[in-house]
Amino acid sequence: MKRQNKVTSVVVRRTWKQEIQHSWPLYVLILPSFVLAIIFCYIPMGGLVMAFQNYKPWLGITGSEFVGWSNFRQIFEFKESYQAIINTVIIAVSKIILGLVVPIIMALLLNEVRNAGLKKGIQTLVYLPHFLSWVTVAGMLRDILGLDGIVNSFLKLFGVEPIFFLGEAGMFRQIVVASDLWKGFGFGMIVYLAAISNIDQSLYEAAEMDGANRWQQTLHITLPGIMPMIIVMATLSLGNVLNAGFDQIFNLYSPLTYSTGDIIDTYVYRQSLVNGQYSFGTAVGLFKSGIGLALTAISYKIAYNVAGYRIF
Repeated sequence: MKRQNKVTSVVVRRTWKQEIQHSWPLYVLILPSFVLAIIFCYIPMGGLVMAFQNYKPWLGITGSEFVGWSNFRQIFEFKESYQAIINTVIIAVSKIILGLVVPIIMALLLNEVRNAGLKKGIQTLVYLPHFLSWVTVAGMLRDILGLDGIVNSFLKLFGVEPIFFLGEAGMFRQIVVASDLWKGFGFGMIVYLAAISNIDQSLYEAAEMDGANRWQQTLHITLPGIMPMIIVMATLSLGNVLNAGFDQIFNLYSPLTYSTGDIIDTYVYRQSLVNGQYSFGTAVGLFKSGIGLALTAISYKIAYNVAGYRIF
């Protein structure tokens, strides 16, 4: 009987000094990003104390009166605050649902295209809007949906009066969700296409030999194969329930659409920087950030328990 040699792996742990000496070029590369994050992300967090003050710019943070939770109580006393929260949840949830469903459908359809050139062309075409800024997209939408835009010019041919689409409160949420979907679904589609490419091709060959058609292969092989990625994307999106997109809303909305388009971020902007209610605006922003942090932590916990996904 042959004796088997057992190889024992020994993990050598370096001290922090040895680690710095060994990997100092990497630390030098990350140093500028670390300094910028400290300056622009962490130091400004000291201003959150304004949420608990009656902040006066001429008195400063140290001289302003401390009012405790008074600003947070006002959030639930103002009708505008309630409406901003409701609008944020409706718009964000709509974006999340469509942002999950449409990319999956498009990825499944594009996966059935057998012409490689056509497939890459479509993939590039739908991915390009992801690189456009919301300032550019907002300008395009105003040209298309404005009173003298392409849509109204077409409606005039049939004797229809011009419609101010971006000024109609009842249409604003649909326009916001549709434009966000057009701009961003190409990125999600690529994620699911990458997941589809990792599925073992022998499963399709075996299913084809058993007489399964393309729909049956999609239903029983492709969808189960990308289900872990779907679960990860769905759970991670929970942290964005209160993020309806400041850049997009700010470039599209107007006082005519405040009732359906004003979200938490734009409400904070107007109350703090425009109306000068710095303490109240900070309180609303902190309230939103606290809920967002809790939802993000929950979503990562669910993603780890269900799909084994973790970043730390």
